Amino acid sequence: MSRLLVRPSAELDIREAADWYEGEEDGLGGQFVDELWHIVRRISDLPSQFPDVGRGVRRALLKRFPYAVYFLLCGEGNERATVILAVLHQRRSPSVWKKRDRDEGGMG
Repeated sequence: MSRLLVRPSAELDIREAADWYEGEEDGLGGQFVDELWHIVRRISDLPSQFPDVGRGVRRALLKRFPYAVYFLLCGEGNERATVILAVLHQRRSPSVWKKRDRDEGGMG
């Protein structure tokens, strides 16, 4: 299991999505967050099970909610970390995480 780092922009993605779902139905925002952390645990346990979508970035899809988690593996051994770059609705262009990468100073 690797160390988990969540970029501030990804934290904002999560907060905005959870708030939107909570506004739709009481408790739905919490269900979104629960499913998200379930997939994050899977990412942390075995990141190679998720496809590489370019530039070393991998994508994991939530089952119930139409969201994708874009992440990157950095370092090796005890220094290994999983970096969550973005949590985006699947209808949004994946170029969003690419632009963020440039704006936030690289992937590592």
